[in-house]
Amino acid sequence: MFDGFEQRRLPTAGAEIALRIGGAGPPVLLLHGYPQTHVMWHAVAPRLAERFTVVCPDLRGYGASAKPPSDPEHLTYSKRATAQDMVEVMAALGFARFGLVGHDRGARVAHRLALDHPARVKRLAVLDIIPTYDVFTDVDQAVATGTYHWFFLIQPAPYPETMIGHDPSFFLRWHLRNWSAGRDDFFDPRALAAYEEAFADPATIHATCEDYRAGASIDLLHDAVDRDRTLDCPVLVVWGEKGKPQDLGAIWRERAHDVRAVPLPCGHFLAEELPDEMAQALLAFLG
Repeated sequence: MFDGFEQRRLPTAGAEIALRIGGAGPPVLLLHGYPQTHVMWHAVAPRLAERFTVVCPDLRGYGASAKPPSDPEHLTYSKRATAQDMVEVMAALGFARFGLVGHDRGARVAHRLALDHPARVKRLAVLDIIPTYDVFTDVDQAVATGTYHWFFLIQPAPYPETMIGHDPSFFLRWHLRNWSAGRDDFFDPRALAAYEEAFADPATIHATCEDYRAGASIDLLHDAVDRDRTLDCPVLVVWGEKGKPQDLGAIWRERAHDVRAVPLPCGHFLAEELPDEMAQALLAFLG
């Protein structure tokens, strides 16, 4: 699925990160979301690799990357800690500045990375999210229904871990289908197998719950401090109109000076539902 890409494992101060790297040219870092792994980029990364050096890691707690022990304050799985992993990984690969693309949870990591390390980020693309702070401060019935898992996964351990662990494959496949407007036929069977294999690990289930617990606690504290900061780098916002009919670009224009907005006619999983359109949007922006 990643022909020509090399697999590596690189240590950071807080975890060991598994990744694939391929292509040549300016560096671009692609960050995946929940409940997936770097494999979600399998149809987009090779296209980008024709013009860029593409790095596709598994976030800490996900896929083949390390699952460091959690802590009561959820600092271990904060977006700040995960973003620091990515800065260290890119530095180890020789990249001081890079293009940055994040989907779902990876986009939240990318947003925090751009806030904490602005000199590292040339351009930032956030896919199908609004800032975490906005999600929690603008909750209504529609938001609570559409993002119910945010409030389920943050419940104290081992409640959600036990419920998910009863049938991890069902939980994962239900979410993939539900967030893609009731379809899952576009998922490559090899990608689905990779997601299921990763999600079958109880350590992954716990770590991903910790990711959401951090989002509802320590991440909100960090976001509140930076609420009035505006990103200086160019920002691309792409979202699936079938899942989010509102203009996400307007929301991100409150957080960045230079925002380009691209809605696509699909659900949540843009890189797998419409890989050609997604690749074209990224090439035009990153180039």
